[in-house]
Formats: sequence, structure tokens, C-alpha cells
Amino acid sequence: MKTVTSMVLPDFLPYLLGIFGLLALWQCYQIQVMKGHILAIDIFDRAGIRMYLYAVTDDPLTCEVCRSAHGTVFPPSEVMKKQFSPIKGTCKSPTGCIGFLVGLYGAWPEANRIVERLRLSRKRGLIQLDQNELMEMIFGPWERSISANTDRLGIYVLEAVLGDCANPKPAMDKYRNTIENANEVRHMPLIVPAYFRLVELLTRQGQTAEALHFIEQFEKRYKGKTSGPDAPTEKQLRLMEIKKSHLKNAERTAAPVPAT
Repeated sequence: MKTVTSMVLPDFLPYLLGIFGLLALWQCYQIQVMKGHILAIDIFDRAGIRMYLYAVTDDPLTCEVCRSAHGTVFPPSEVMKKQFSPIKGTCKSPTGCIGFLVGLYGAWPEANRIVERLRLSRKRGLIQLDQNELMEMIFGPWERSISANTDRLGIYVLEAVLGDCANPKPAMDKYRNTIENANEVRHMPLIVPAYFRLVELLTRQGQTAEALHFIEQFEKRYKGKTSGPDAPTEKQLRLMEIKKSHLKNAERTAAPVPAT
């Protein structure tokens, strides 16, 4: 008579194999993240933004209150608060200072170090970068990072802001690029200040016709849109009307008088 033997597998074996499978998958994921092939996403950066950076131009007309906020870094959770403001206090400029709140993922080393500093400082308060730290981050190898496409427009804006007084032409090109290509939610807060700064620089360069073109484009774009977090305020709409009136008057004054 033959003896039939059978092996009885323990009930917990499928669960054990499942755990080993998950561990192997997680290890594979970690390796891919370390190689830069995929982004590591957590609750903090699920929207693709891990930090917001506030920057104002080095313009003599920028008030001290807004200038003192230049270079401040905020976590997304802070920016999402209903009463959030990047400045402490009230802007002292009668026409309002132009500031940019730029959302970045920041996957290149210089930016990633700032993200880590921000995470560590969340219980102790915000961090503020000096001009050297700002320049080091903005001119780091962001184009070779896995967040290059995500951060491109934000970096262009920051490059423009830091150099628009000294080098207005490349800055104006970047502001135009922002206005034309801002189509994601993260880019919406950049459009209104880009219009204002571009019009200001064009006016200073004597390019009245082009400045009027962008004012009229601004008016058409935001006609009837005075609500929402990224829409211009009533004050900003009035300021654009005033700029338009001044430019039209200057254009009429500069027009040659026809010979009689």
C-alpha cells in the first residue's frame, strides 16, 4: 500500500507573501525616486507645490513693508489660509507694490535644501532667504531636475523680478511669456502682477504703444472679473485705467502737429 503525503500550508502564508511583495514594491519605488525617475509625493506636496516664495522687484518705489517680505518662504498650508498675506502689515505705496507669490516643487539640490529647511521650521516659524540664497537657488541646475517643466514658469518670473530694473529687456520677455503661457492653477497668481510690471517697464522704456496694447489686453481678460483669489482688485482695475489715460495723453502730446 502506498502512503500519500501532503503538505499543509499555514493559513498566514498568503499574508506573509503579500507583505514581502509590498516591501519589494516599496524598495523598487525608493530606488526609482533616488535615481530621479519619479517624484516622491507626500501629503505636503500632493498638489505639486512644496513651497511658495514671495519676491518683489528692487524698485525704488517699493515700500519698506513689502521690501521686508522679499525672500520669505511659505508652506502651501499657510498660503491656503483664508486671511493669508505674504506681507506683515499694510503696503505703504499709494499705487500698491508689485509682488509675486511663486509656487515651486523645487527638485534640484539648492531648492530641495530650502524645502527641507521649511519643513524643519514649520513649528518655529517661516524662513526668509537673503539675496545670495535666492540667487543660488534660482540659478541652480533646475533645468536638469525632474521638476523642470513644473517649475519653469515660476523660475522665469523670479529671474525677471530679480533683474528687471538692471536688465529690463530680458525681464519684459519673461513677463510676456508668463502672460501668454500661464494656464495651470499654480500660475494664476502670477498673471496680474506680470501685467502691471510689464506695463511699468514698457512705459519706462518709452514703448507706449505696446504698453497700451497690454493694458487693453488686461482689461479684456478681466472684464467683469473682480472676484476670486487671482482676479485683480477694484483698486488695480482703477490703476490700470489711470495708466491707460496717462499713456494716451502722452501719445497725443508726442504726436507731430500736421503742417498747415
